[in-house]
This record gives sequence, C-alpha cells and structure tokens, in this order.
Amino acid sequence: MDQKTGGELLVEALERHGADRVFCVPGESYLAVLDALHDASIPITVCRQEGGAAMMADAHGKLTGKPGICMVTRGPGATNASAGVHVAAQDSTPMILFIGQIERAMREREAFQEVDYRQMFGGIAKWVAEIDQADRVPEFISRAYHVATSGRPGPVVLALPEDMLVESASVSQPPAWQQLETHPGLTQMADLQKRLWSAERPIAILGGSRWSEDAVAAFTRFAERFDLPVACSFRRQMLFDNLHTNYAGDVGIGINPKLLERIKASDLVLLVGGRLSEMPSQSYSLLDIPTPQQQLVHIHADAEELGRVYRPALAIHASPTAFCKAAEGLQPPNEIKGAGEAERAHRDYLDWSGARPEIPGALQMSGVMDWLEDNLPEDAICTNGAGNYATWLHRFHRFRRYGTQAAPTSGSMGYGLPAAVAAKLAFPDREVVCFAGDGCLQMTMQEFGTACQDHANIIVLAIDNGMYGTIRMHQERTYPGRPSATKLVNPDFTALARSYGAFGETVETTEEFGPAFERARASGLPAILHLKLDPEAITPARSLSEIRAAAEAKHP
Repeated sequence: MDQKTGGELLVEALERHGADRVFCVPGESYLAVLDALHDASIPITVCRQEGGAAMMADAHGKLTGKPGICMVTRGPGATNASAGVHVAAQDSTPMILFIGQIERAMREREAFQEVDYRQMFGGIAKWVAEIDQADRVPEFISRAYHVATSGRPGPVVLALPEDMLVESASVSQPPAWQQLETHPGLTQMADLQKRLWSAERPIAILGGSRWSEDAVAAFTRFAERFDLPVACSFRRQMLFDNLHTNYAGDVGIGINPKLLERIKASDLVLLVGGRLSEMPSQSYSLLDIPTPQQQLVHIHADAEELGRVYRPALAIHASPTAFCKAAEGLQPPNEIKGAGEAERAHRDYLDWSGARPEIPGALQMSGVMDWLEDNLPEDAICTNGAGNYATWLHRFHRFRRYGTQAAPTSGSMGYGLPAAVAAKLAFPDREVVCFAGDGCLQMTMQEFGTACQDHANIIVLAIDNGMYGTIRMHQERTYPGRPSATKLVNPDFTALARSYGAFGETVETTEEFGPAFERARASGLPAILHLKLDPEAITPARSLSEIRAAAEAKHP
C-alpha cells in the first residue's frame, strides 16, 4: 500500500463510503484535505458562512438518509457551524462535521483559535472525537458513518489536527458503510395486532427520521387495511399523503382543535419514529408524563428513547423502515371497531386546511398558497426556517410525497435558504421553493450567493412584514402595546437578487404572485420573489391589533 497523508486518507474514506457532496467554508487548518479534494470525485459546495454550510449538510442528510458532510476551520468556524449541528441533533439527522484543529504539540496553551471540541459539542453531538494519528483516519470515518446513522441518527464531530493531516501512513480502507436496521419481534407485532383489534379510537402519529419512500408506502397500506387515522408530527408532513383519506393532519404548532381532541380522546396512540417532544406534544400537555392515559405503542430505532419521557404500554425497538415492512404482515379484524373514524378525521383536516382566512393588506397569503397548490408539481421540495410565515406552508400546503419537506423541528431561523440550496443540488431536476420571513432570510442571506455560484436555481419567497413577527406576536400577547427590539429595516430583496445576477421581482398584490412566479421559473436562474405583507397580517387567524386588543381586555 502506498503512503498517503491524513488528508488523502480522509478524502479516500469519504469516497469509499459514498459521500455525495462536501459543504464547506475553507480554512488554513485543513488545507491538506482541500488539496486532496482537488483530485477527488466528490463535488464541493463553497459556502459563505459555516452555519449555512452545516445547515446544508443537515438538509442533505434529511432528504437522502445519508450523512451530510460539512468541513469548517477551527475556532470561529466551528462555533458558527454549531447552529447546524444543533439542528441535526434535535431533528435526528445523520451528519458529519469535520473541523480543522491546531497542531498537536500546541494543545493546552490557548493557541490561535484553540477550542476543546469534545467539551464544546459534547452536549449536542452523538460522538465527538479528535483524530490524532493518520493511520486511524479510516477507522474513525467508518465509525462516524455508523454512529451518525444508527439508532437515533444525529451529528458526529471530528477534529483534525493540522499536523496530522500532513502526516503519512500506509493503511487500508474498511468496506463501505451500510445502514444497520433494528427489526421488531414477532411477539411484539402479535401484541400490537391484538391491541389494534380491540381499539375503538386509535390514531397513528408519524415522525422522526429513518424513513424511506418504501416505508411510507408500506405504512399507507397498513393504515388502509386497519382504517387507521394517521397524523404527522411537527414539520414531518411528508411522511403521509395529505390528500389520502386516512390523513388526519399535522401535530404541531397551531394544531387543528379537532385533531387535538381526537388524540386526547383516543384509546390507542401508535407513535412511529418520533419522540413527541415539546412542539408536537403541545408543551408536553398532550399525553400524561410518565404514564399516558391513552394506550401508547411507541416504535423507535433507539432503545434509549423508549420510556425516556413517556412510558409506553408496548415498546417496539425498531426503525420506521423495518417496522413498516413488518406491519404489512398484520391482519385486520373481520370487523374494525373504529370503522369510519379515518374518513371523519380526514374530513376535519380538509375543513381546517381548506379554510381561507382573509388577512389585512392587498397581498393575501391564502391566494399565494392556492396558486402554489394548483401549480407546484407533487415532487416539489419546500423548505423553511422559523417564523409565523411558516404557518401558511404547514397548514395550507398539501404534501403528497416523501422527500418533499426540509424544515427544522428545532425551530432554527435561517434554515430555509441553505436547505433549499442543498435540496436543489441533490435533486437538480425537481423544483425547490424556499419560504423565508424577512428576519429568517437575513440569518443566512449570504448563502444566496452559494446558490448562484453552484447554479442551484431555487425560488425564494421572501415574506416581508418588517419585523421579527413571531416575537412581536408574543410581545403583544404578554406586554401589549410595548414592542421592543423586533422592528426590522430591510433591504430591497429584489435588487439584492439582481446584484447577484439572479432573478428578482417584488410582489405587492395577490394577483401579481402567479405571473411573477412563472417569470422566476422561466428565468433559469436562482430567484427571489419579495412578497410585501401588511405588518398587521401576523397570523392566519388574528391581526396584530386584534392580538393586542385581546391581551389588553384580559389584563386592563
């Protein structure tokens, strides 16, 4: 075997394990890796800020199931990237972050940009390590792939001492990474079948990661046979066809009141893949802790999640993909006790999502969503970050297929734009639409330059109301008439897009939206549509003034 540097061994390992792309901000601390990438087959996306690069890696992992790869430099590069690592941790996304590190002989002196990464990332990453010897690079990379993807997926952080990367070694590469599955037992599945037979008001809630297109199809067939209402957890609506007659809606922020009551009144909750954390659990009020009143069947790929918050009546340690395959073997009873409940739940969902509230101003977001519903292809990918604007997407868009949603369950602002870039690079033939509020967009606005450089022809809807809208809404609810630190003076997003050589257009009325979107499509360029929304249009249900008035009436 030839002698190779640590940098060359690292890139060779990534090629062996099938890395699709590297998202990075370059740094002198890992020049040897960048040099090895020069001759490699792995495409590189050069980002503008490490947080954006890490969020791109997370989105890539969400949409492909394979670890997204991010590379950043030491110190400030790593601290910037931590935003994306936190998203990957809370969203259970496979991701590997490589950080250039100081030379080994300089440790413990507070050298230039020195950080103890085990201490820094220990609370949010699945595994944090530093590779001290070049001959152990293949071992560490193989372990990183398996840790990032097994059980509950998540981020792995590996620090790369600068002198190790130029050190030579002769070592072989292990076989390519393979997904490890955990399958349910026959006894558990037989137990589940009996519980489903006796349940009168069952409901399923799908969430988490480790899903696939085949798993979604298999669960759909299972739900059909058992006439089972199916809901999707917060920002995981792509796990079930929203127009299927068994779909009951999403369990997230601003949940349909009828769905909320359905879950509370159910006698069996089938929780598949998810954790039912703060947002979907309505601040942990949906199920009693630790023992729910409802009969809870919890299926999760990580044994440590089973019983961690909720004590299930039946715990099944299995990945969603393995469970859904096994569920195909379950047989429904001759007479389903809860027959017709799925149809009623779906009708409730259609009534809830079909309502078209009128908001203040000439630009009606319900009209925007209607146009998108009529004109977006079923395989279009929609991304978003955090903010009240996302309510329009989550409540009124009908996700039809798996792999069409990239949104942070961690509620991270700035996520939508880098996620859209990653989605378009992974699936160049599919349409990608980014929803972003004016505050959210400007968290990672510089990554629009990345889209332009890599010819990722995304369409960004910059929904501008001149404020951090969600925080202003909470202020008016709690401290009415006392806004503080929420006003934004924004750029002309249209002019900004054009300055990059991209497409930009301003939309101020509902009627202008459709033609503007079509022109953005036809341009063959990354695009920003600057949607100017009335500041009063803070939620689909109530205006800012109405929220303030209600708070003042409650606490005069």
